[in-house]
Amino acid sequence: MAMTPEEIERGYDNRAAVPEHPYWLAQFASRSRAAIEALKPARDLRYGAGDKETLDLYLPATSAKGTFVFIHGGYWRTFDKVDHAFVAPAFVAAGFAVAVINYDLCPAVAIATIVGQCRHALRWIERYGPQHGAVGPVVVGGHSAGGHLAAMMFVTDWQAQGLARNPFAGGVALSGVYDLEPLLMTSVNADLHLDVAEARRMSPVHLAPRVDAPLLVAVGADETSEFIRQSQLLQDAWPGHRVAPGSRPMLVRDRNHYSVALDFTDPESELTRATLGLLTADPGSFTLRHK
Repeated sequence: MAMTPEEIERGYDNRAAVPEHPYWLAQFASRSRAAIEALKPARDLRYGAGDKETLDLYLPATSAKGTFVFIHGGYWRTFDKVDHAFVAPAFVAAGFAVAVINYDLCPAVAIATIVGQCRHALRWIERYGPQHGAVGPVVVGGHSAGGHLAAMMFVTDWQAQGLARNPFAGGVALSGVYDLEPLLMTSVNADLHLDVAEARRMSPVHLAPRVDAPLLVAVGADETSEFIRQSQLLQDAWPGHRVAPGSRPMLVRDRNHYSVALDFTDPESELTRATLGLLTADPGSFTLRHK
């Protein structure tokens, strides 16, 4: 049965769905401040000409074994890389570099522009990262809007960008929206300015992946039914790229749309271990289902 506009709005309104969201966002901020103070990253490395085309790079004490590139969320219209530094410590402690990237925000730019900027960042990491200590293998991941953007990196023709066909070893799409058409009926679209054609053009579920690498699709088990459905859509759309114990996305127990991202702060969490598995080409208990 079709959902009403009110039901769709509720399905994509994460702040209403998580009344305690100020607590979780305060956790983002405090843990990120601690990470920046402890790890002293290289700040605001420029990967492109846009106002926010910069990244922060966190390095281990010894030579890195690979690089986790993280794309922040915020419905493509809010937040900043400094709010997501909390993802870095667990990976740095395991010997990996972490690049947390910024991008310009809607409504000043379109989602298509943001996708292009994320491609610029990946291209910079591949070409110039090693001289800054960010070496391969590279895994690209993101949360919320960042999950969508990470998935869009899989549909990129990287050879046309001057890179290898498979420039990264894997990806993590956490709590993203992969079919953007429902957003046309939400208040979020006041800033996104999507129409049907553009929503489909920017929807990974309507696009064929070009990168032959595993993609971990994950979502909090306590998220709205729409976010869980969106993750299942991507899992179903790209069966050749699954990293999962079955045909379902990873459902992270007892986690909402905000708290799920903080699982990256726990080196023993299922989410962190699976991401480290992608970086070491050893997904562990997860099965890669190649095409």
